[in-house]
Amino acid sequence: MRKILFTDMDGTLLKSDKTVSEENQRAIGRLLAAGHLLAVATGRSVPSALSVLDRLDPAGAGRYLVAFNGAVIYDRRERRVLMERTVALSDVEYLFAEAKRYGIYIQTYNEAHVLAERDCEELQYYMSRTGTTCELHKDVCRALAKAPCKVLLVSLGDRERLLRFEEDHREWALGKCTSVFSCPEYLEYGPWDTDKGTGICFVREHLGIALENTCAVGDEQNDIPMLRAAGIGIAMKNAAQEVKAAADYVTQRDNDHDAIAEIIEKFF
Repeated sequence: MRKILFTDMDGTLLKSDKTVSEENQRAIGRLLAAGHLLAVATGRSVPSALSVLDRLDPAGAGRYLVAFNGAVIYDRRERRVLMERTVALSDVEYLFAEAKRYGIYIQTYNEAHVLAERDCEELQYYMSRTGTTCELHKDVCRALAKAPCKVLLVSLGDRERLLRFEEDHREWALGKCTSVFSCPEYLEYGPWDTDKGTGICFVREHLGIALENTCAVGDEQNDIPMLRAAGIGIAMKNAAQEVKAAADYVTQRDNDHDAIAEIIEKFF
């Protein structure tokens, strides 16, 4: 009976130093050798996620990538996008204007790069954590060749500012965008009715895997929809409390101490 493990990246699959532990790598090898499947579900862009996954699994055994919080489903083996959802350009323009009004740094993405209007501490922080490259444009919205999959607001050390922005724009976002925190510093806006839960459902149905044969693990607010969409939802020991409350199981180990190996040993 073939099962699939969906795992978040940062704070889950990756250690604090953004590497994958040797024990987790060995456990993933056993998982795949037994005929089960691995897929990564992340808020990161496709290039950022691939920079890690291609080192961990160059053969592409962990074939499917759920990127941008479910807005993109990517086939690593065939190097092609299977599904993509975007935020309307008019909504991107509105978010950029509003973020500037609130004094919050904001960025978006094209197929290869982060797009930002200025170099700053927030941009450098993001790039150092994700290994992405950046293009600077005086007017990012005019530089976009097509609607993007995500818009990101970053505030270092002032989560309250992001919470206030989200609350103030909650009514506007209805029917246009989803908003979610992927960590205390990142407020992410994506396509309406799209999240990691819809992303893993697409992959599960694409592969013909029954719901009861799916596990999903994560640590932050943006992981809650996929925990609820999986047969077994798992929160990391280091997860936010609201994630633990939504989970069927909480790991005894954290992301720096081989929690993925624990999950594989227990459920696969």
